[in-house]
Amino acid sequence: MFYEQLESPELKLSGPDKLGRVDYFKHLRNAKFCLAPRGESSWTLRFYESFFVECVPVLLSDEVELPFQNVIDYTEISIKWPSSKIGPELFQYLESIPEERIEEMIARGREVRCMWVYALDTEPCSAMTAIMWELQRKVRRFHQSAETFWLHNRSIVNRDLVEFRQWGTPVPLP
Repeated sequence: MFYEQLESPELKLSGPDKLGRVDYFKHLRNAKFCLAPRGESSWTLRFYESFFVECVPVLLSDEVELPFQNVIDYTEISIKWPSSKIGPELFQYLESIPEERIEEMIARGREVRCMWVYALDTEPCSAMTAIMWELQRKVRRFHQSAETFWLHNRSIVNRDLVEFRQWGTPVPLP
């Protein structure tokens, strides 16, 4: 069985010998991949933790809903694996990923993890900024609103008759 190949199969995640919070995060810091099974809702806290301990999150939820999907390319920072294929196949797949690709994913995760932190307005990247980016992307993609107009040549313009291809967002997008 593939369990023997895991780094620390003796880890206790429940019961009297359960890992404490600090030990749990210290252990995660040594991992290349962090499993992120579905939580009690359609998202999981394990996914966000992985970015702060700097491992590649492996989403094990077929119906996960991730924030800022119009802003973040999740294929650059995580792996989403079908829950029906959890087992030796997943372990073999993770083993096959080149070390340089793992490092690229972790580095990109470092760049975007600020989007899950509520910080001061002076910070260039924060959850609030990410919400603004997401809203701006939605406005740009949904052209039939009170703020958009279309002309005979099928161009879509804003109130100032500036085409959306040339339109800049009020807050710079990542």
